[in-house]
Amino acid sequence: MSAVVIIPARYASTRLPGKPLLAETGKPLIQHVVESIRPARRVARIVVATDDRRIADAVAAFGGEAVMTREDHPCGTDRIHEAAGKLHLADEDVVVNVQGDEPDMPAACVDKLIALLEDSEAPMATLATPLEAAQADDPNKVKVVLDGRGRALYFSRSKIPFDRDKSGQVGYLLHLGIYAYRVRFLKTFARLAPTAAEQAEKLEQLRALEHGYAIVVAVVDYRGLGIDTPADYAAFVARVRSGGGAR
Repeated sequence: MSAVVIIPARYASTRLPGKPLLAETGKPLIQHVVESIRPARRVARIVVATDDRRIADAVAAFGGEAVMTREDHPCGTDRIHEAAGKLHLADEDVVVNVQGDEPDMPAACVDKLIALLEDSEAPMATLATPLEAAQADDPNKVKVVLDGRGRALYFSRSKIPFDRDKSGQVGYLLHLGIYAYRVRFLKTFARLAPTAAEQAEKLEQLRALEHGYAIVVAVVDYRGLGIDTPADYAAFVARVRSGGGAR
């Protein structure tokens, strides 16, 4: 079994067009993402999956590897599936999907996710981190509830679980947008029809749950500083310039 990280990176972005190529730090954002996870010990290969030649050229310029994919994929997992096919991976191999706007993703999180999937019979794995109750109402922060075995019961933009008695004792988990899949399951996922909750919540991981597939989850100490808006990127640039951001 081999583990490969595939980073989906589209040029088009509603809130931040050309996001992977933003380079106010002196490096394109996609380079920060690749360099952040390079120290991962369990990863054999890191590949950027993109639909834009400019991104592929930028990746080649810093010595990275890119593969071209179609523009019309409905979700990131579908792009990952196409890229995995072009890499001719074996069914037992593991693919880790690291978002192209997560320049601070620790390599240790990638290693933990791969180990989690290796030690589980589940076809898919992801990560979560504790979330303060005051932030749990934010629909941009996806919450997850786990069962006693550490498997996902549900993901939602709503505040789950609901503290009916206002006890203040309910703990919340923020879902981190990083996944690991067995290649065999990626092929299955690509054939699954979209589901009602997935479309309502706009969360593709619900497609797996609604079709009866388990997702195992590890809880880690990482807040997940993704880049979604110009303000997010400006804050990232400031952190890098002050010595507190990504490489």
